[in-house]
Amino acid sequence: MSAIVKEVYDAFVEAGVSEEKSTLAAKAIADHDARFSRIESNLLILKWMVGLVIVVEALPLLKGVFI
Repeated sequence: MSAIVKEVYDAFVEAGVSEEKSTLAAKAIADHDARFSRIESNLLILKWMVGLVIVVEALPLLKGVFI
């Protein structure tokens, strides 16, 4: 378990939630964390793709203005 999931698990146990439910909740949070990491990596790729398209479209316009 990562540190934040361990903290959530400990907080649930301290709040009186059963061990089984605490473990399931910590695993669910870990699954969401992994999912958000994949989404962030996909967004990074999309940002680079959009940036490349902007550069490819802007270069001919700038070339026409300055040359």
